[in-house]
Formats: sequence, C-alpha cells, structure tokens
Amino acid sequence: MFGVLISGRLPQNNFQRVSETQFLIEVHDIENVNHIVVYMTGEMPFPDGYAGAVYFCYQSGGEQRWIYLGKICNQKPSTIFRISNLKHDNNSLSVTPFGGIGGPTISHLNAMIGISVEPVSSIDALTPATETQTSNVTSFTEFTQKMLENFYNYASSFAKDAPDGQSYVPFATLQHWFENFKRRLEINPNFWKSS
Repeated sequence: MFGVLISGRLPQNNFQRVSETQFLIEVHDIENVNHIVVYMTGEMPFPDGYAGAVYFCYQSGGEQRWIYLGKICNQKPSTIFRISNLKHDNNSLSVTPFGGIGGPTISHLNAMIGISVEPVSSIDALTPATETQTSNVTSFTEFTQKMLENFYNYASSFAKDAPDGQSYVPFATLQHWFENFKRRLEINPNFWKSS
C-alpha cells in the first residue's frame, strides 16, 4: 500500500502492519540521506475522508524520537520530505500514535517511517516539523527575484525624464507589464525559470 524512495536506492515497499491503521518500515543507513519520498503504491486508496500521517523516527541519546513530517492522501499520493535537519537533538518531538508500539529497536544509523491512517480533519490539525518541507522558500525567493528583475528591466526601458531631472514610468507601462506577465504565467507557470 505504501513505499519509500531514497535517491540512489531501490524503492522499499515492505511496510509492516503494526495495527489496523498503522504501518512501519525501517530505513537503513540514514545518516547521509537528505530527502525521502513517501508514496502510495496504488494498490488500495484511502477510504473517503482519510489520509496517512507520515512520521519519522530516529535513535538519539538512547531513545527513539518521533517527528511528524506531513501527509499523503488520495489527492496527493506522494510527497518529498527533507530529513537532513531532523537528525539532531534540538528539534521538536511529536506526540505520535507510534509512541506506545513496541516496534523494533533501531540503531543510530537507521530510522523508521511510520504511517498512521487517520481522518483528514485530525491530520490537518497536526503541524509538520518546519525542517521537513522541501525547498519552497528557495524557489519562491528565486521566482520573486526573477519577476522583479523582469519588471525593472521592462519598466526602466520606458522611463521618461521629467523637467525636475527625475525619471518616471507611465502607469500604462506598469499595466502592460502586469498583463503580459500574467498571460505568460497562465501559458507556462515555469516560464521564468528559463528567462
């Protein structure tokens, strides 16, 4: 029903069912892993109104530390999680449904991924560890910089000198740039990556 993919390794889909709604898999040699993909195999969808809460567990200071990563669901059956910043002692722990399960003891080189099938409303109330999200901030920053650079270059080409020595850009130029940019985004949301 579920699988895990780590770059450079074969996919793993040997999750073990530990209860009616909980699944675990051990991932070996986790020290050099930065991202993991957790996905549904397509074998069986979640029941309506349910999704899978994804948890990450590693060994630290002699105890297992569980962290909520995010969710997978029928509408988004796979997700990439960044785990490189989670493998230290000063991150926030989650209260998880796996805390009481007498699962296998893991070494500090390995980790476990747990999936708990729960109502979507319960999962949406959880807050994922901030360090788990992939590079959305970097992508957003890059988009903003490219957009502003495009705007500046376009608008400055229409600058006119005023009698007081200042330059100005006609408002119609701003409107024209905005309409062009919006149209280009509608045609290809990633056009800015190649310009």
